[in-house]
Amino acid sequence: MVGVSSSAADFRAGFACFVGRPNVGKSTLMNALVGTKVAITSSKPQTTRRAIRGIVHRPDAQLVIVDTPGLHRPRTLLGERLDSLVLSTLTEVDVIGFCVPANEPVGKGDRFIAEKLAAVKKTPVVAVVTKCDLATREQIAAQLLAVSQLAEFAEIVPVSAESGEQLDVVADVLIDRLPESPPLYEGGQLTDEPEQVLVGELIREAALEGVRDELPHSIAVVVDEMLPREGRDDLLDIYAHMFVERPSQKAIVIGHRGARLKEVGSQARRQIEALLGSRVYLDLRISVAKDWQRDPKQLRRLGFYD
Repeated sequence: MVGVSSSAADFRAGFACFVGRPNVGKSTLMNALVGTKVAITSSKPQTTRRAIRGIVHRPDAQLVIVDTPGLHRPRTLLGERLDSLVLSTLTEVDVIGFCVPANEPVGKGDRFIAEKLAAVKKTPVVAVVTKCDLATREQIAAQLLAVSQLAEFAEIVPVSAESGEQLDVVADVLIDRLPESPPLYEGGQLTDEPEQVLVGELIREAALEGVRDELPHSIAVVVDEMLPREGRDDLLDIYAHMFVERPSQKAIVIGHRGARLKEVGSQARRQIEALLGSRVYLDLRISVAKDWQRDPKQLRRLGFYD
């Protein structure tokens, strides 16, 4: 993190985090606010597994958004660690954005999270009604009322990350609650995630497309090595390993005669080349790590620490 002086006396800078149950559009909203893809998105719940930071630069402010995994009642050790990560993040930010989709009824999961947020006394909570492009005006109005009955929020803002409607309002509402501070990151920096982590996430995103509901939670990716090809400055060699929990899952990812794994590699390579601005050779292997979501030793090996 780099401190940078600012000439504006009223410049604001600080941290906001988005929380909500899985698959309510938190990552999509962060990417839209930042203006580029810094967190992977998928129609599968619980896609996000790390607290990823995206940085919004404005002439009057710098908003650092922490995208967190979906908060839920955990069924595995991995789930417990992800929930612990979310709850610890809540105490470290200046403002919390509680995301509830406009096109789904408020349910037990939303009430569970609202109760957790009520215990965070000193941090203002802004309710963000997401996915408004998928709802009618009547549905949005009804959802705003339903959300207002969950708890007392600093503000409630409807938004569509897909159409961009109200994005500037969400940014304004969050920034208004940041402290006066010089910028926390250099201008132009959009995330502080290491490139190897982003590359691993793009591979996992490609692997998530079109697989059965039970498989996404069982996929983990580790990037073993990233280095320029010897004698060439226009090609990057990336060696990555994908892990699943059972041989049957490995067969699903590989597909008939390796066709699906080849497609995953091609799709991931295109995204990685766009991210890094370089041609890429991707060597992608797949192995079985039996029940890794429940094994503390394997969780550490795959980067999910206590």
